[in-house]
Amino acid sequence: MPALPFVVELTRDLIRLDTTNPPGEEHLAVELVERLLRDANIDYARYESEPGRPNLVARVKGRGEAPPLLLQGHVDVVTTVNQDWRHRPFGGDIIDGYLWGRGALDMKSGVAMMVGALIRAQARGGAAGDLVLAVLADEEAGGICGARWLVDAHPELFTGIRHAIGESGGVALHVGGRRFYPIMVSEKRGCQMLVTLRGPGGHGSVPAHGGAMAKLGNLLTRLDAGRLPVHITTPVRHQLEGMRDALDEPLRSRIGALLDPARADAALAELGALSRGLDAALHNTVNATIVSGGVKINVIPSEVQVQLDGRLLPGFGPEDMVRELREAVGSEPEIEVLLVGPAQPEVDLSQFELFASVLKEADSGCVPVPSLVTGGTDARHFARLGIRTYGFLPLNIPPDFNSSPTIHAADERVPVSALEFGAECVYEAAMRYRG
Repeated sequence: MPALPFVVELTRDLIRLDTTNPPGEEHLAVELVERLLRDANIDYARYESEPGRPNLVARVKGRGEAPPLLLQGHVDVVTTVNQDWRHRPFGGDIIDGYLWGRGALDMKSGVAMMVGALIRAQARGGAAGDLVLAVLADEEAGGICGARWLVDAHPELFTGIRHAIGESGGVALHVGGRRFYPIMVSEKRGCQMLVTLRGPGGHGSVPAHGGAMAKLGNLLTRLDAGRLPVHITTPVRHQLEGMRDALDEPLRSRIGALLDPARADAALAELGALSRGLDAALHNTVNATIVSGGVKINVIPSEVQVQLDGRLLPGFGPEDMVRELREAVGSEPEIEVLLVGPAQPEVDLSQFELFASVLKEADSGCVPVPSLVTGGTDARHFARLGIRTYGFLPLNIPPDFNSSPTIHAADERVPVSALEFGAECVYEAAMRYRG
């Protein structure tokens, strides 16, 4: 068998290390990266807030012609428990041109691209500015031991850095015969809430109507039946305009309708599978995730609590979420905000053309567009240091493969050829960056 390309081999080796968080065990992946950096004569150091949960920071000196550029990625992964995988989740198997396993997309392949770019830059004598690699722990649990702690405890490591390359952007999106590459320029932030519903308790043998359990049913039904209001934020407007202008009818008009808040929800219904991500990008969203109430089968509970996972668009705060939620579920439920992620900075598009030009050269005829990531990444922590992250880990996946449903789910996999494509794009962007 011929030797595998560096990015494929490293991704496979990282997948084979079980860094499921919890407990994390990110030291397994860090040790592997350390060996590669040592062999390439690249300086690095560990920064550890808890035993076995290290973060690694490495630096390749540049020519002093540009600010430093941060390449940041995490090596922890989510659980595979209660998932029905067709191939071993930690096997790193290559089958029919795909590399299978947890982390193939989120985001051990991205870390492999970044490590490869750093080693190539070192061999070439450096980029215009320093390249700083951060291999991070704990992203899947909020970055408590990872990016958040690193930013709080060692901000000096990132002095002078204005921009970063991170996850959640660059995967090909096939629409209407065109290839779009959404490049993440902003993300939503979490807004966790607790809803309390009350009613008369009693003996389970006596019919009960209108109590806490009935109110729970009404709450869940209302949440399921509708959406919160439409909001057109800056990154989403840029994305939709770019897609609209590149498409033919009828998709051109359907995408264009999303730019009108009065027509957006109706237009989503005409876009099929494409509507899933755009729906979340156009609304503050909320999902019920944990319900707790009764403790004994023959006792009607007088109190039921529901935990809600809310996600806020850029420019919106928890007070907006509560107000919009009240309009959807009514005035009676008690709503308490438990935790809110850090506010996102204004969108920075200053480097978008750099990343777009790299993609256009690598994939002629493609259409790069700015995008909003509807989840959260470690970018929010680095933003507190003034660092703006671009989600740019390109994968030129084929039209018949939709990668998104496999992230955090069974059968996560990535085309081997797409890894080689992405590694080249990340390297070119890092070498061309001028700040």
